[in-house]
Formats: sequence, structure tokens, C-alpha cells
Amino acid sequence: MGRYTGSVCKLCRREGEKLYLKGARCYSDKCSFDRRPYVPGEHGQGRHKVSEYGTQLREKQKVRRIYGIMEKQFRNYFEKAENIAGVTGENFLQLLERRLDNVVYRMGFASSRNEARQFVLHGHITVNGRKVDIPSYQIDIDDEIKVKDSSRKSKRFKEIFEYNADFASQEWLNSDLEKAEGTIIALPEREDIDYPVEEHLIVEYYSR
Repeated sequence: MGRYTGSVCKLCRREGEKLYLKGARCYSDKCSFDRRPYVPGEHGQGRHKVSEYGTQLREKQKVRRIYGIMEKQFRNYFEKAENIAGVTGENFLQLLERRLDNVVYRMGFASSRNEARQFVLHGHITVNGRKVDIPSYQIDIDDEIKVKDSSRKSKRFKEIFEYNADFASQEWLNSDLEKAEGTIIALPEREDIDYPVEEHLIVEYYSR
């Protein structure tokens, strides 16, 4: 499957807000969005009138980029959410939050979702004692997520655990950085989504 390989800082600038795609760098003075908070390109600082469709598109692109998902898979999540009882937009966000790479990030085992995806792909993460190398794997209540013992001793994981020493995980997760493990104690609710997103715009986009 193809994946975006360009500068992720440009993605933040294109969406007009920080998407926190580079972990610690996004909180530092090196953040490109803080230095150039306008759309990339020759006419990036000009005024742009956005249509209703454009607003819906930008919201869809923003959320897709936050989770690092390609368009086809993103739409598949939406179609699955439509077939689940309840509010489609909330079901949709819950499916995204339940991705294994997102959970690894939410537990503080990675500095960004992109790094979490790499950890999963490279076999550093286990679910209920078994290695799972599929970033889109859907976690469930009582699942136990753990960094492999051999991996947690690596320099990179030591740096992450030290940096995230005061990390506070989501209420639906129980995370222990010292043991490099965590448990899913509930499914994520709408109020657990801690970044500004208007999911109704995405529903409207796909319902055109």
C-alpha cells in the first residue's frame, strides 16, 4: 500500500493547524508551523475563500492525516461505521482510535503515531502475549498491549520512556511505562478525542 513520504510539516501547514505528526519536535522551537503558519506554496499567504465542500474536504483530510491513513482505508472505516448501531461520526472516530498504532501512541510507547506504526510493523509490540505487526489491528476491552522485553531495552525506547515520564494516558487506557505495558479498560468515547475535529463534516462529505 502506498504511503505519504513527503514532509509531514507541510501537512500541518496545509490544514492550518498543528497535527502533532513529529512528536517532540512539534512542541519545540523547530516546529515549522509555528515559524510559517500558512499554506505551503507561492500563494500560501494569500486569502482563500473556502466553499462548503472545501470545508468538508479539509476536515476529512485533517483527520486522515492525523491517523496517517490512505484514502481507501479511511473510507472503508467510514463505511464500516455506517453499519454499526449508533451515531456514525462517533463510531467512525472510535474505529480510528482503536487502531493498534494509535493505542501504542496513546499509551506513551511512541512519540508520534507514525513512530508507533513503525514499532508495530517491526514487531516490537505484542497483544495478549502474541506479536501483532498490523498497525490497523482493532483492539478490544481487556486486551493487554506490551513492548517486547528485548525491544524495551533499546536506546530509542529508553529515550521515549524517559521523555514521557510524566505522561498521562487516556482514561480508557491503563498504561505503565516502567513495565512498558498497558491494558484496554474501556472503549474510547467521543469525549476522549482530545483534538478539535468536526466529524459531522466528514459524514456530510461522504454522504454527498
